[in-house]
Amino acid sequence: MWRLWLQRLHRRGRARGTTLHHCWQQPLPSTSSDWREVSFLVCDAEMSSLDPAEGELLSLGWVVLENGGICLDSAEHHLIKASASVGQSAIIHQLRDCELQNAEPLSSAIERMITVAAGKVLVFHNAFLDTAFLNVATRELYGVPMLLPTVDTLALEERLLRRRQQVIKAGDLRLQGCRSRYGLPNYPAHNALIDAIATAELLLAHARKRAGNSGLSLGQLL
Repeated sequence: MWRLWLQRLHRRGRARGTTLHHCWQQPLPSTSSDWREVSFLVCDAEMSSLDPAEGELLSLGWVVLENGGICLDSAEHHLIKASASVGQSAIIHQLRDCELQNAEPLSSAIERMITVAAGKVLVFHNAFLDTAFLNVATRELYGVPMLLPTVDTLALEERLLRRRQQVIKAGDLRLQGCRSRYGLPNYPAHNALIDAIATAELLLAHARKRAGNSGLSLGQLL
């Protein structure tokens, strides 16, 4: 966490007075904390492209995980107004131009997400992709990247399989591929809120299995 603190310190002048700066002012959780003592914001995003230089965010979904359980009343799903046609990406996420015509602006969805994220650790499945788009958005809005602590369930599962010296086959690290190893049910894919809840369930299953009788710290998840 100290590296994250230093990065924030270096950029706090640019972010001063913004929602993100207020978020940064909340204490960072200790990496030695038991994972059940940490508040997580489990998120997912749908985009018009896999390239943040070309695509844009179309939806954001999230749910809070606290005290080792999912807070379903915290779930939110935000559709985001696109500046261009979603094109062929609609085949994947089923979000058409007509459905996004009256959606909220990106700035509104990001402001809400950053507000809810204060004091929490973000969770994504394939964090590299989602955070790339979110960092583009926060740089546009606040002049700086998010710089929030993040857990990646895809990376956790990959490390687990490699420690077991298992051959990783195509699809093994997809969200449903990971969930199936814990006996979790199939959910419809590529809806930001459903995927966020599915990721939260995966994190719970992963953490509970690893914790066993010895416990599991936040640092072991980061």
